[in-house]
Amino acid sequence: MRNYLIKTPIILKALYNRCIWHIKDNANSVYVTFDDGPHPKATPFILEQLKKFNAKATFFCIGKNVAEYPEIFQQIIDEGHAVGNHTYNHLNGWKTNNFTYFKNINKAHQLIQSNIFRPPYGRITHAQAVGIEKLFPKMKIIMWDVLSGDFDLELSPHECYQNVIETAVPGSIIVFHDSDKAWDRMKYALPKFLEYATEQNWKFKKINL
Repeated sequence: MRNYLIKTPIILKALYNRCIWHIKDNANSVYVTFDDGPHPKATPFILEQLKKFNAKATFFCIGKNVAEYPEIFQQIIDEGHAVGNHTYNHLNGWKTNNFTYFKNINKAHQLIQSNIFRPPYGRITHAQAVGIEKLFPKMKIIMWDVLSGDFDLELSPHECYQNVIETAVPGSIIVFHDSDKAWDRMKYALPKFLEYATEQNWKFKKINL
């Protein structure tokens, strides 16, 4: 049974209005993002696909993975994509005390040095969101408009693709993952979505706030 939403409802965006859920720039653009990398197999594949479509994207990286795969992290940057902080150890904010959570974000920040942050699982408390504003004044919390579901082992690769094309619109922030768990679904859905969006004349932009 699915315990997540593919399309983020308006009421949730209103409740967490400190966070950015979509981007309106009037340029017919979509914002493809990837969580949990860098990954030795998935991230190079993603970069290759993005290059084929002249697409820019945003990678929310886990600090420990950046430390393990610095060359892949640097490749993301060298190829013109944006990077964001996804904590050092993929912490669930709902299950982590504030001191530990902020310390973990800061540890990742030493490696990633980005002013955009995405909470793992999208789980962050109000107090943590306020704390990030105070401790990292330039940092913006980025959520999403469309969740592909590529992490869901019960989804078929085609269902993952359908999730995205049925809900994405210009301005959408779309989530895929560069991870072992998501690999089978992401490697199918991402190229097909890039092709679909190109046919819609959508532009692929990185998050640059």
